[in-house]
Amino acid sequence: MKLSRLYSNKPDLFEPVEFVQGLNVVMAEIRLPENRSKDTHNLGKTTLGRLLDFGFLAKRDPKFFLFKHIDLFQDFIFFLEIELEDASFVTIRRGVEEATKISFKRHAAGHQDLSALPLAEWDHQDMPFERARDLLDGLLDWRALKPWGFRKGLGYLLRSQDDFRDVFHLRKFAAAHSDWKPFLAHILGFDAQLVAQHYEKEKQLTEKQSTAQTIKNELGGSIEDISKIEGILLLKQKEAEKKQKLLDAFDFRAQDKHSTKQLVDDIDERIAALNAERYSLNQNKKKIITSLEEDQILFNPDEAQRLFEEVGVLFNGQIKKDFQQLIAFNRAITDERQGYLQEERVEVEAELKRINTELNTLGKKRSEMLSFLSGTDIFGKYKQVSDEMVTLRADITSLERQRGFLHRLQGLRTEIRALTEERGHLQTQIEANVEKQNSDQNSLFSAIRVFFSEIVEEVIDRKALLSVSPNQVGHLEFKAEILDESGNATSADLGHTYRKLLCIAFDLAILRAHLDDKFPRFVYHDGVFESLDDRKKENLLIVIRRYAEMGLQPIITLIDSDVPARAADEGAVFSADEVIITLHDEGQHGRLFKMKAW
Repeated sequence: MKLSRLYSNKPDLFEPVEFVQGLNVVMAEIRLPENRSKDTHNLGKTTLGRLLDFGFLAKRDPKFFLFKHIDLFQDFIFFLEIELEDASFVTIRRGVEEATKISFKRHAAGHQDLSALPLAEWDHQDMPFERARDLLDGLLDWRALKPWGFRKGLGYLLRSQDDFRDVFHLRKFAAAHSDWKPFLAHILGFDAQLVAQHYEKEKQLTEKQSTAQTIKNELGGSIEDISKIEGILLLKQKEAEKKQKLLDAFDFRAQDKHSTKQLVDDIDERIAALNAERYSLNQNKKKIITSLEEDQILFNPDEAQRLFEEVGVLFNGQIKKDFQQLIAFNRAITDERQGYLQEERVEVEAELKRINTELNTLGKKRSEMLSFLSGTDIFGKYKQVSDEMVTLRADITSLERQRGFLHRLQGLRTEIRALTEERGHLQTQIEANVEKQNSDQNSLFSAIRVFFSEIVEEVIDRKALLSVSPNQVGHLEFKAEILDESGNATSADLGHTYRKLLCIAFDLAILRAHLDDKFPRFVYHDGVFESLDDRKKENLLIVIRRYAEMGLQPIITLIDSDVPARAADEGAVFSADEVIITLHDEGQHGRLFKMKAW
């Protein structure tokens, strides 16, 4: 399977990209002197790889440039034409605005322009995203990747600058190691099923251990022996049975006597309430009588005049008149107030009469009922035993809960031991499989590591070692190292330049080792020559061309300043057929998208 064509419904803004069978070069020319010292130029050589990923049905990511700048790209529809293994072609139609609706068209000839083809004439129109992925997985038929889908291996086929940081752990593999290590083991020729099962057992084991710890926390940190809990529970249950029999033995004339006791309790409460109310009313009555007695006017003006005359003081005229008016005013107020007090007194006395009558009735009724409830000691005993039963039942419930937890914990311990044993068996099998693949010179892994070392040695004249080994807990560790003259690992691979070379060598070695399998045939490497000296660039180019002659389709991007220098009589580094895109910094027409940089 190879790439054939990438185009859009807006060729004036995005010109079609025609891929060729062998080496494909995306050249970015920096023509303006002020741009030569810049690290990034925003011409689109990296963007091309992202568009290919979009065409291969990458999930919608709001950070992806097409969706991040939706106002610029919402009207774009992209078409990716792919050559299948049987030499037929399939075109994938995917728009930006409706990125989850995918259409497909199979056709015999390549380099078609289906941008104007009505949607009704496509073989599959506006398929839901997941179904479209499944369909494309079947069309590509990369059987060597099974049971994984086609998307799993694209990270090694579309390497951006961020993907050169690690040979094996790609940026897209942000999840746990269990998400990508089994797949990597698979394409390297190891038993990936063992690796996946080992991770699954480890996951189950972690979950069981977490549940066991939660139960321990529920038990308050103290774990009693299950035999002790069962013993205490048995004793409590026997005691509860005895007390229940004792309760059942009491004769309370069944429910009638119980109801009568409740009624007596209610009458006592009513009598107490009425007594409190009667006391309050008597106090009010007393205050009313006192107020009526205090409201009498004792001052007499005539007697006051006689008294004043006897002592020779005049008490006549206006003074006497004012006192008479004041007495008349007070008498009017007093008469009115006494009227209110008399009314309130009548109401209080009537209420007292009613309460006294009700108290007499209740007292008689209470006396009759108490004669029925003659055995008061029996009720006290009954209450005591009932309280003890409540406590016992609470203890039994708590013990049964602890017993349930302990049984669950005991079961978990058994499961944990079994899972630990199974994980150990899997670890042993993984170690045996790794040893076998490492020692077998005819294994797929041996072929890959030989191709890998040959590429690195041809470029920098140093051997490289690709190694896979299980660590102490059975997880595979993948290493790619450059060796010194004595065959010892060095730190040379730690530099960005050599790490990128190791990534390129690894990807090419994987593709070559799977040439006879149903496997992808293309690989995209962004900025392939950066930081290498001219001799190493030439060596790497020789390797890439040789791999292209084997039937692979390398796609490389570079800046013109990274092209290895040659004498004039040696000819151009790349032929016109190999350079599929030439980008430059002289205006918008030199960019991949003929528009302002976003």
